[in-house]
Amino acid sequence: MTVAPAVPVLAVRPAPRLRGEPRLPGDKSVSHRALLLALLADGESRIAGAGDGRDVRATAGIVAALGATVERSGDDPRAVDYRVVSPGRAGLREPAAVLDCQNSGTTLRLAAGILAGLPLFAVLDGDASLRSRPMGRIAAPLAAMGATVAGRAGATLPPLAITGRAPLRAIDHATAVPSAQVKSAILLAGLAADGATVVRESVATRDHTERMLRARGVAVRTEPLAGGGAAHAVEGPADVAPLDQRVPGDISAAAFWLVAGAVHPDAELTLREVGTNPSRRAIIDLLRRMGAEIHERPLGAAGDEGRGEPLADLVVRSSTLRGIDVTPAEVATAIDEIPVLCLAAAAARGRTTIRGVGELRSKESDRVAGIAAGLVALGAKITVAGDDIEIEGGRPLTGAAVETQDDHRLAMTFAVAGLVARGETLVRDAGSADVSYPGFFGELERVRA
Repeated sequence: MTVAPAVPVLAVRPAPRLRGEPRLPGDKSVSHRALLLALLADGESRIAGAGDGRDVRATAGIVAALGATVERSGDDPRAVDYRVVSPGRAGLREPAAVLDCQNSGTTLRLAAGILAGLPLFAVLDGDASLRSRPMGRIAAPLAAMGATVAGRAGATLPPLAITGRAPLRAIDHATAVPSAQVKSAILLAGLAADGATVVRESVATRDHTERMLRARGVAVRTEPLAGGGAAHAVEGPADVAPLDQRVPGDISAAAFWLVAGAVHPDAELTLREVGTNPSRRAIIDLLRRMGAEIHERPLGAAGDEGRGEPLADLVVRSSTLRGIDVTPAEVATAIDEIPVLCLAAAAARGRTTIRGVGELRSKESDRVAGIAAGLVALGAKITVAGDDIEIEGGRPLTGAAVETQDDHRLAMTFAVAGLVARGETLVRDAGSADVSYPGFFGELERVRA
């Protein structure tokens, strides 16, 4: 396996076997939130084992630009430690320059929620990919709360210019598309609102924000809704307490190894201290439903006096997979893992149908088109009809040149496919994996050795 230094193309050849313990990055979703909540807290917060991808570094840069002292330590490219000392909401300052979110939609949306409740002006921007991602879904509710939000195409596309105010108006908002980022942006703004801010979602999304707010002294009420979904409420104004937190291993990163181990004919991989939050573990349960042999040893919760993220060691072995039907609700809870789940479906016997994947078109790339084109190039049979994907599994994969659209999850999915495809697989723009998983290709080389 080689990466040419001048041309970012990864060449992957099939592996005779897979063994070992791939080292995971700190959970990206938790790392973002830990840094941003440390910004709001008056005092010192320590974050151990945070992800060190480009997305998380973008969030750390914004926290520093708004007035907190941010110290990063550690030399492991997957997980580092942060010490954040913040003056709290009242002491934050107006940034002197545009806040660069790089490729991170989580950074932009969650930071927008915080900025809406601060009496200052700031501009959030990012790379070309981020500038194409829909932001009207946060701009409208934040404006309804009293912030001034301007941007391209009627504040539906970045860059977003935000003039915040305090207090904001509390609102009761139903999200049009299930999104933990949208929910979190509104709840974070609700910390600066006068009264109860409520977010209603038709499908319950990942609950890291709610858990982490509760651990920091903020009362968050969550109630199930008739017909599914949930309503979440915070009573503002509310202060966030500083807290030391350990970040679990990223389940979205672990998904690549779970699929690699399940589809490879001679594999046994062990993943240590993986976050198994019930709102994030859908990929484990879906793979098991397909027949994947995944053994789980619970380890309790990561810090926060038992209120934190549940952890487990996972062991995956070579498995015989079968096709399944995946519902839109399941897609919403495994949204980041759908590309690599498609690879598992291509290796499975029978048909897999994945319904309601429209949100994947608005990620770092159009992941529906990207995963379909890449797996078809490798020999899989995939049909896309509207927001549904149908995969006829069991066809042997053959190495080919595949395009990642500079999307980290597509790059890692196609690299894993190269481990089982016949011949050589060329993964273009492979360096995008550093967005979420620095060192991924080194781990790939290590477990195949």
